[in-house]
Amino acid sequence: MYAMVIAVPNRKAAAALSAAGILLGAGFLFPGAGAPALGRALLDLVNWNILAIYVGSLVIADLFIYSRVPAVLADRVVEKSPTLGIAITAILVITGLVSAFVENVATVLLMAPIALAICRRLDLDPAPFLIGLAVMANLQGTATLVGDPPSMIFASYANYGFNDFFFKAGRPSIFFAVQVGCLAGALYFFLFFRKLGKIRMDLPYERIASWFPTILLAAMILGLALISFLSGEGLHAASGLLCLALGLAGLAWFVFVRKEPPSKALDLVKRLDWETILFLIGVFIVVGSIGDAGILDDLAARMTAVIGGRILLGFAAVVIVSVLISGFVDNVPYIIAMLPVAGKMAASAGMPDEVLMFGLLIGSCLGGNLTPFGASANVVAVSLVKKAGRHVSFFEWIRVAGPFTALTTIASSLFVWFVWG
Repeated sequence: MYAMVIAVPNRKAAAALSAAGILLGAGFLFPGAGAPALGRALLDLVNWNILAIYVGSLVIADLFIYSRVPAVLADRVVEKSPTLGIAITAILVITGLVSAFVENVATVLLMAPIALAICRRLDLDPAPFLIGLAVMANLQGTATLVGDPPSMIFASYANYGFNDFFFKAGRPSIFFAVQVGCLAGALYFFLFFRKLGKIRMDLPYERIASWFPTILLAAMILGLALISFLSGEGLHAASGLLCLALGLAGLAWFVFVRKEPPSKALDLVKRLDWETILFLIGVFIVVGSIGDAGILDDLAARMTAVIGGRILLGFAAVVIVSVLISGFVDNVPYIIAMLPVAGKMAASAGMPDEVLMFGLLIGSCLGGNLTPFGASANVVAVSLVKKAGRHVSFFEWIRVAGPFTALTTIASSLFVWFVWG
C-alpha cells in the first residue's frame, strides 16, 4: 500500500482501498489465513466515530469560511499592526489558530487571498508568506481533537477525549506542546519578515455574512468538551454523532435560512475531503489486519530491544524518524501503524505512553512541513504561488520551511520531554 501511495500520491484512496480489497478477498477465499472477514473489517477495524467527527467538522469548517469571520479578523489585525512584518506574523498566527479547529487546506484557501492582496499591493514576493500559511496551519492542526486526521486517530487509540488534549492526568497535554512550538515558529517568522519595515496599507473591508457558522463551531467545541467531561472515557461515540448533527444543522441553515440553492449545498458536500475519508477507511482495514497478525507487536519488541533502557534515545529516535518519514510520505498510515508500537515501547521502558505517542504525533505532523509535498496544505500553497506567477523550487521551500520545522519540532518535543519524560 505504501509503495502505491508513493507512486501515485494523487490516488491514495484508490491505493488504500485496493490493498484493503486484496486482504478482504484473501479473508473470503482463505478463512483460516488470518485475513479479516468483511463484517469484522467494517464493524471493528474501521473507526466510524473518527470518520463522523471528520465529516461533521469539515462541513462546519466550510460554512465558517463562508461566513467570512476569519477574513474580517485578519483585516482588523493588519489595520492595527504597527509594521508589515508584525502584520504578516499576526496573520500567520491567526492562520494557525483557525487551523486548530478547521481543516488545514481549507484554512490556507481562506487566508491566501489576504496574503496575496498584501503582496500585490506592496510588490512583495508571495512565496515566503504562502509557505508560512501552510506550515503554521499544519502545526496547529495537531493541537486539538478536530484539527487534523492524525489527532483524531491518536485520540481513538489513546482513548483521549476533547479535553484530554489540553490536560491529562493533571499535566499539560499536547495542545500546550504545540503552542510552545507555535511561539518558536512565530518568533522565526517575525525575524524572517522584520526587515519589511513600517509600511502601512489599507485593505478593502470584508463583511461578515453571518455569525451562525461561528456559533456552530463554538457549539461543536463546547459539546465535545462536555462529552469528554461527562463520559470520562476518552473518545465517546456521541462525539461523532454531535459533529454530524451540527454539520447537518449547518447545511439546513445554508439552504432554508440563507436561501442558497440546494445545488450550492450539494457542491459544498461534493468538495469535502472525500479522498482522505476513503483513504482512512482503507488504511484502517490494512493496518488493523497487520496488527491482528502480530507484526506490530514484533516490531515493538525489536525496537525496544535496540533502544533498551535509554528512554531519551528512544524518544529522540521516534521524533526524528517520524519527521523524516512524514516529510516525504503520507503520515496517516504511518501514525496508525506506529501508535501501537510507540505505546508498547513506552510500556516496556516503564514510561508514560504519552512520551512516545506525543513524540510520534509531533514528529509525524510537523515533519510534513519539511517538503513542498509533505502535506496537502503545502501542495495547495505551492499551487497558489504558481497561479500568482511565481515558481517555488524544492530547495526554496526547504530554505523557508526547514528552519521552521526544526525549531517548532525541537520546542514542542522539549516541552513533552520535560512535562512527561
